[in-house]
Amino acid sequence: MFRKLLIANRGEIAVRIMATCREMGIRTVAIYSEADQHARHVYEADEAYLVGSAPARESYLCGDRIIQIALESQAEALHPGYGFLSENADFADACRTAGLIFVGPTAESMRLMGSKIAAKQLAHSAGVPTVPGYVSIDSADQQSATLLAAARQLGFPLLIKASAGGGGKGMRAVHKEEEFLDQLAGAQREALAAFGESTVFLERLLIQPRHIEIQILADAYGHSIHLGERECSIQRRHQKIIEESPSPVLSPELRTEMGQAALRIVQAAGYQNAGTLEFMLDTQQHFYFLEMNTRLQVEHPVTELVTGLDLVRQQLLIAAGEPLAITQEQVSQRGHAIEVRLYAEDPLQQYLPSTGTITRFIAPSGPGIRLDSGLSEQDEITQYYDPMIAKLIVSAEDRLSAINRLQQALKRTAIFGVTTNLPLLIAISKHPAFAAGLTSTDFLTHYEVIEQLQTPLVPDQVLAAAAIYDLTWHQAANSNRYHNPWQNTGPWRLAGNTQTRTYHYQGEPQKIVLTPRIQQSGSWLVQRPDQEAEEFQVAAINAHFLLLRQGNSNASFFIQQTATETQIAFEGHLFHLQRPQPPTVEQTAYSGLAVSTQTALTAPMAGTIIKVQVQVGDIVEARQVLMILGAMKMEHAITSSHAGTVQRINYREGDVVSGGALLLEVR
Repeated sequence: MFRKLLIANRGEIAVRIMATCREMGIRTVAIYSEADQHARHVYEADEAYLVGSAPARESYLCGDRIIQIALESQAEALHPGYGFLSENADFADACRTAGLIFVGPTAESMRLMGSKIAAKQLAHSAGVPTVPGYVSIDSADQQSATLLAAARQLGFPLLIKASAGGGGKGMRAVHKEEEFLDQLAGAQREALAAFGESTVFLERLLIQPRHIEIQILADAYGHSIHLGERECSIQRRHQKIIEESPSPVLSPELRTEMGQAALRIVQAAGYQNAGTLEFMLDTQQHFYFLEMNTRLQVEHPVTELVTGLDLVRQQLLIAAGEPLAITQEQVSQRGHAIEVRLYAEDPLQQYLPSTGTITRFIAPSGPGIRLDSGLSEQDEITQYYDPMIAKLIVSAEDRLSAINRLQQALKRTAIFGVTTNLPLLIAISKHPAFAAGLTSTDFLTHYEVIEQLQTPLVPDQVLAAAAIYDLTWHQAANSNRYHNPWQNTGPWRLAGNTQTRTYHYQGEPQKIVLTPRIQQSGSWLVQRPDQEAEEFQVAAINAHFLLLRQGNSNASFFIQQTATETQIAFEGHLFHLQRPQPPTVEQTAYSGLAVSTQTALTAPMAGTIIKVQVQVGDIVEARQVLMILGAMKMEHAITSSHAGTVQRINYREGDVVSGGALLLEVR
């Protein structure tokens, strides 16, 4: 076994690999970009080296520089993690040429299986069914006219997919012929930006399929096993957000059949190390091979929790030349595991990524709860990398128990500073269709989950918590964690007056009246207009936490104050309560003037202008795409909010813009 390993990655997966290395006595070397100099993976490693500036193409994608660092640090092996260079066969070759052990498959099998087109052809030769489609790697067959003709023959709806792709990048669903060319151009741009290669293929879009994948391990001596399946059907933008094992619909017979099909492909490819074979399962229980991921998957923890195997450890042992120490007969699944991906994004704004600093991160804990994350409080979500904050994984003796555990864990999670998809994950976990196992790749649209994900009404107890906290915490600012500030009489107690507070939530005023109970320390009578008063007792308070007791019931609140807001996290939802502010000089001076901002279109987040689709003077329609903004490895359309004429364009293709930048004006 090698003694030192360089991890050519960042964030959660780098931290995860380091955890296993510590247990195995392997020293770790981290690399980091200028944007990541204070990142968690830098401090978790035994050594850390600057690799380049913030953009991935100037840091985590610089293979030559990474290999140079590995040699300078005297690392003997290199683990690529997932994403970045993990499926780059040339990089794997370069590592081995430099004398480094590459923790992954050979470059030859990576090239073969890394091309979705070639992988489909191999699967077909191994007798494994594939989704009908159009595949060709000939450059002449990649012309727009050729692909359009193939699309007409295949029929709509269909999928355009990047041959070298993964993670939903370079993938577009096309439902009508007139959309095809625009979607093709977008898929090719995205594929080129993410993978350096724009080759695409077409695939029939199956109706309500399930996404099932088989985890495999294969050593250098011809032995290979599968570790059962993961179901990853619930997705947004063709990217998985919830994964579980085992699948709620696979029978033991179908599981065996799919596992054997996966191993036939693995053996035909001469594959080594860990890998994942992805399949689609239709409503008739017919499965079709999609692609192979020649690396460790994001969702590998659910397999670890149901099999008891450490997949990173298995990868390292195989890379060091060890034969598999477990046979297929010894593999068994126990219980149920579910993983959810916690992203900094807004599901109500088409999953727009949210950049900013994570000012508070309260993570759940308890039996059967695992949190994999590379981020800590005060870390920044930037435009340069994927916006995943953490993976929350739960396990229990059966699926229903795992779902219940997941719901409770999500309710005990709170993140301040960025918008997250936590409310969406809670909504999915509580949906009856999810409990019934009725999951398919169109789950979110079929059950209109986003449409039902409206901003919740602010509960009375949240308003009570905000008002009590705002009135009392400053008197206990130097207290201990569970200090009771009512042990000593403060100036606010002497007043004994009824206090009225008005907050604004979603633009609506929320009035609440509080009266301190003089005869009972720490108690308040709280009343909303036209409602009966309720009594709340403060059980504990600190700078970011409040525990209220109502009768025999407790309610916990995580709290953060800004200059204008009191933010309350309660049962997985974050409520922004705006406090009244005195008018500014500008507001007073210009209070009678109406200022229209409807003509301005701004950048919803920091990013790079990929394409400008209009010119000054063009007449545009409402919802017409005007610009394409690239950020976090994805493209985001900037559309007109109204019909009008383009008056000004402030940026050109290739320009980097900050969030809120005025892109163009339409009047």
